[in-house]
Amino acid sequence: MATIRKRGNGWRAEVYRNGRRRSKTFHTKAQAQSWALQVEVELDDLQMGRIPADKSVRDLLQRYLREVSPGKRGERWERLRLEALCRDDPLATVPLRELSAQTISSWRDRRLRQVSPATVLREWNLLSNAFNIGLREWGWVAENPMTRVRKPATPAARDRRLTQDEIDQLVMVSGYTDKKPPTTLTARVGATMLFAIETAMRAGEIASLTWAHVHAERRYVHLPMTKNGKPRDVPLSRRALDLIERMKPLTGEHESNIVFGLSPRQIDALFRKIKKKTSIEDLHFHDTRREALSRLAMKFDVMDLAKISGHRDLRILQNVYYAPKVDDLVSRLD
Repeated sequence: MATIRKRGNGWRAEVYRNGRRRSKTFHTKAQAQSWALQVEVELDDLQMGRIPADKSVRDLLQRYLREVSPGKRGERWERLRLEALCRDDPLATVPLRELSAQTISSWRDRRLRQVSPATVLREWNLLSNAFNIGLREWGWVAENPMTRVRKPATPAARDRRLTQDEIDQLVMVSGYTDKKPPTTLTARVGATMLFAIETAMRAGEIASLTWAHVHAERRYVHLPMTKNGKPRDVPLSRRALDLIERMKPLTGEHESNIVFGLSPRQIDALFRKIKKKTSIEDLHFHDTRREALSRLAMKFDVMDLAKISGHRDLRILQNVYYAPKVDDLVSRLD
């Protein structure tokens, strides 16, 4: 039975049915009543094992976007992926009552012809989570069909590193020079790349770094939020500190200013543009992280390295981001 109560400036709906409880707050009483009625039907369907006849995969994914994605750190990525699927892929039109392992395998094979296995695996995990919520919380599917389908093979870990010649090419094309502050956005990307190689920071972390979190006197920067949801302190080499200091005349007026004055999108787009003007192939900005960690591994043990990089799983650090050159290993033998 549903209970609708006035709470502050809104209306709170509470539904308790078949041993399950749901609640949500709305701006109007009518919205609360409508939601409560929908939930009662869903809980009855869940209890009886019924799948809604009028729902498709698109309906499930759109509800996931409305109710689950908001507030997640990966919300933008989830929205882009799911909106594209709902718009472009035949999977979206499949009624949930007809959803099967064959439907999912057909989607998998289509995507593998369009994008890399790594991309398909990321989309796979997102879809699987949506189906799990549809199963456990909404009663919209009888099972997660992805559990009965073979995943694409996990691709080999990337081991691309930058050579000094490539670094020099990219810096030259960007227009960055140590002789003057980087006044253009392209030159700032050159400085950002060099900073990434010194610190192993991700593009998004560099793009969100403000002057308030730069502790030059103690030679470190503080990252209050990172990919794994935990804060992190990153030590600065003298070169990294010098790169930051060169930004001060341009962005250092207020503590809230972004140090390098670039967004993640600008870093990505301009780095691609710079790379196209060189002879360099198969290189992503994120490869600077592997280059940095491989260099830092010559100075720090694995536990210190994990603290710098923020890795909680040492296997990922070892297999994905640590790619020592054999010449470096040989030089350490004697």
